[in-house]
Amino acid sequence: MESENVLQIVYALDFAACAHSTQRRKGGKREPYINHLTEVARLAAEATNGTDDKLIIAALLHDVLEDQSMHVSYEMIVEKFGKEVADIVQEVTDDRSLPKAERKRMQVMHAPHLSQRAKILKIADKSANLESILKTPPLDWSITRKREYFDWAAEVVAGCRGVNAWIEAVFDERLNRAKF
Repeated sequence: MESENVLQIVYALDFAACAHSTQRRKGGKREPYINHLTEVARLAAEATNGTDDKLIIAALLHDVLEDQSMHVSYEMIVEKFGKEVADIVQEVTDDRSLPKAERKRMQVMHAPHLSQRAKILKIADKSANLESILKTPPLDWSITRKREYFDWAAEVVAGCRGVNAWIEAVFDERLNRAKF
């Protein structure tokens, strides 16, 4: 990978860490949110054998529009990381003005229509979320709530299948480890 690509990835990591600095994961350990972003980026990097720096950058930034819309805009991502990255991030961003149930329904509906990169990113994100629930679930989540999340994630990923066998296998392995 060229040094300028590596620098862009590091800039994206720094940008994401700053943007999400006050956020914590929902799990019992309340891990820094950046842990989730780096796991998703690692999965995207592994899925593409490290050859798609734009996807890796988008993975690091994938929640910034959704979670930090007061401070970060699509235009800001275009300016700092380019339109290609900003478009991938925008593709996987939920509309927070909608009720949660509608956002979840829309993810299932939109998944088959995502670009290949966005599908890989979506599967990596869901895979990371499954792993988090398996290892350190939110303390207030019942077994039913966990199962509902796993079932919904499987519906979203079903719309993304056929894009990358490796990331699909990671998702399936985590899905199959659930014992609830």
